[in-house]
Amino acid sequence: MSVFDLQLETPRLLMRPPRAEDFAAWASFTGDAVAMAHLGGVQSPPVAWRSLAAMTGAWQLQGFAMFMVIEKATGEWVGRVGPWQPYGWPGPEVGWSIDRTHWGKGYAPEAARAAIAWAFSQLGWSEVIHTIAPDNHNSKAVAAKLGSGFLRMGQLPEPAHERPVEIWGQTRAQWQAHSKG
Repeated sequence: MSVFDLQLETPRLLMRPPRAEDFAAWASFTGDAVAMAHLGGVQSPPVAWRSLAAMTGAWQLQGFAMFMVIEKATGEWVGRVGPWQPYGWPGPEVGWSIDRTHWGKGYAPEAARAAIAWAFSQLGWSEVIHTIAPDNHNSKAVAAKLGSGFLRMGQLPEPAHERPVEIWGQTRAQWQAHSKG
């Protein structure tokens, strides 16, 4: 089975690797200044294409990357959520980015829970982090809902190396204890 056949499912969402058909929604998302405020800024369609191709390539090279999140009820692209650890990253991350039209529906924590469980069980990770801009209070709230806490300040690799990030996270044991509670 190819990694591109992988699919996770939550009560309201389907999560799968990227496909070419995701590009229009991806480009719309990456072109939204509000949604991209903490993600490096707006991307033009050619840059968005390359970022989608990089995400797809990470699936091929590493066997994991962020999942495309699809709303079951409508088939709409909701966002990207999942494991992410490009070269030079400060640790094994599960991140989330939800299209602004779907903010406030609880999709980020729902999808992130599934992605964290998958990363621990299938990738064998012993910890998971979340890199969060210091002023991104919504992502901090999601991280806290997941049972993660602030660990330290850190930096991302180039070209985002000049912006400090808060690193939140938890160990596998902490995740298991939080999931039971």
